[in-house]
Amino acid sequence: MAQLTDSQVPEVSREELAGPAGLDRRHIRSRLLVIASIVLGVVLIITLVPGLSSLRTRLAHASPAWLAVGVVLKYLSGLSYVAVFRAVFCRRMSWRVSYQIGMSELAANALLPTGGAGGLALGVWALRRSGVPGPYIARRTVAFFLLTSLPNVLGLALIGVALALGVVPGRVSLLLSLGPAIVAVAAIAVTLGAGRLADRARRHAEREHGSAARRVKVFGALGDGVSESLTLLREHNVVLLLGLVGYLGFDVMVLWATFQAVGGAPPLAIIWIAYLIGELGGLLPVPGGIGGVDLGLVGALTVYRVPLATATAAVLAYRAIALWVPAVFGGLAFVGLRRTLRGEASEIATCGPDTELEVIGRGRVRLGE
Repeated sequence: MAQLTDSQVPEVSREELAGPAGLDRRHIRSRLLVIASIVLGVVLIITLVPGLSSLRTRLAHASPAWLAVGVVLKYLSGLSYVAVFRAVFCRRMSWRVSYQIGMSELAANALLPTGGAGGLALGVWALRRSGVPGPYIARRTVAFFLLTSLPNVLGLALIGVALALGVVPGRVSLLLSLGPAIVAVAAIAVTLGAGRLADRARRHAEREHGSAARRVKVFGALGDGVSESLTLLREHNVVLLLGLVGYLGFDVMVLWATFQAVGGAPPLAIIWIAYLIGELGGLLPVPGGIGGVDLGLVGALTVYRVPLATATAAVLAYRAIALWVPAVFGGLAFVGLRRTLRGEASEIATCGPDTELEVIGRGRVRLGE
């Protein structure tokens, strides 16, 4: 096979070929040690601290079958994330590469103390490395974040109203049902308003000079991201819509499965609304959201009158699944992603003109003369 000339081989800088920040072996090893230390500390507390006999009993007698169901549900949630990633960023990308990037992002979210931004940073790196334009990545990244957050907000509003009207099982006060629903509706209104304000701010900044250039990019990404998310929704793409529902729905059902495993499950609507409120703790910048998510979920469940021991046991089981399933499958996917990128670079360097090949972020392409 003929060697490509220098003019035909895409020119990239060392920075573009370097791995994403924070995902080299040294950083990953340190994150794993931190997570392992935290997990060990939790195990020692549960095992040794007096007064936790009820919690120990529930965990010791947890149903392995239901825990296995939780693992499957978490993996299905990950596959739904992959579907959303592909639908938002590049529908021409092969499902294999989409899986590698999407699952790698989930692994990064479990390892990096960035409140969920670490995974998106990895996806941005993979797309930029393959030549996808920066402005496109910026607005689609904002749209991706908004779209994956939308089911949480809509779910909070719908379930809150359903609880208030007595449509679903679960007796709670109007404050605990309509309150979250009102906040969710307000969040949607604020987001749409922020997109319009960002557009106005960008137009104003464009008329200025010098330091305004950076503000133009920031406001532009935010405004375009809100507009882009609305455009994607109007397409009624089945893969995108099912992916958004599955990414959230399967993850909530993991918590439901762990409640079935430890016993004493509350009504499903209570699990949903407590989950949607408690997951806000994941915004704290700690690896895998450890501590923030746990306390948020347990606190929200107890507010909705779930016994503390039951809530704690179910949440601990849920968090173990939510942490290790993405870490394991995503870690394997990341190894495959790096192998794919190395193979892609080698293939580009050795293939002759008119050869078709898969390029991450661009799908099947044909090499020119």
